[in-house]
Amino acid sequence: MVVWNKIDILIYSILIIYIPCFAQTSFPLWNDGAPDALGKAEKDIPTLTYYPPDLEKATGAAIVICPGGGYHHLARHEGEDYAKLFSMHGVAAFVLKYRLGPDGYKHPAMLNDAKRALRILRACSVQWNINPCKIGIIGSSAGGHLASTLLTHFDSGNTTSTDSIERVSSRPDFGILCYPVISMGTITHGGSKQNLLGDNPSPELVELLSSEKQVTEDTPPCFIWHTSEDKSVSVENSIEFARSLSKKSVPYDLHIYQQGRHGLGLADKYPFTNAHPWVKDLLVWLKIQVIIK
Repeated sequence: MVVWNKIDILIYSILIIYIPCFAQTSFPLWNDGAPDALGKAEKDIPTLTYYPPDLEKATGAAIVICPGGGYHHLARHEGEDYAKLFSMHGVAAFVLKYRLGPDGYKHPAMLNDAKRALRILRACSVQWNINPCKIGIIGSSAGGHLASTLLTHFDSGNTTSTDSIERVSSRPDFGILCYPVISMGTITHGGSKQNLLGDNPSPELVELLSSEKQVTEDTPPCFIWHTSEDKSVSVENSIEFARSLSKKSVPYDLHIYQQGRHGLGLADKYPFTNAHPWVKDLLVWLKIQVIIK
């Protein structure tokens, strides 16, 4: 693997900083191929796509966005639309294209992609005008499972690595979970579980990837929302995760709305004037966390 150094980081920074609002640029998470990649096709190359913040509202916060799709595909409306929303409110947004089950990948490839994304943002924080203590992650459905997995399986970095990116912490400072798959147990979403873990995962792996069982006092603050009539991913996933956060005294907001199908996203298009009420509730929470103005 080619070693990342200050010159590599500077090149990425120059490519990204001077881009108009909503303009996009995509770049790979690893500059010489992802660990355990099965090939060199597009499906084997995890990337981040950057959406710059509104400069008049920029707060220095940044967020990694994990679209849903059952670990089978990536739902665009849970990626690009979210990025535009955060950009409007001064948050630098990065949509993660992570590796998927049908392409031959299983855990821990997806988690490794999410960890790397957080590390890159933190390593490049000075050049990108990002506050390294205001980097979060958001995920919807299976993307919510990936986000919750990082929220409970982050690490402080490998201080002995020759790759400067790998020496940086992968811990998010806050998490946002939208109708998330949380558990790999009885309340899970079967397709997501199969795509992530395969046909016959061990009980130990099922427990390890059930995020409600992995919460600690160091889990970051979370905003969680779901609808009670969700027929694809049981609302019990969000309830169980919130219960675990409560037991460990981790700050959280939990919002359960009566109506709404699975996969709602923002339920509106740009400029999102009629977005689902969860958006207003999220903005209030983000102000409390001093993430937006």
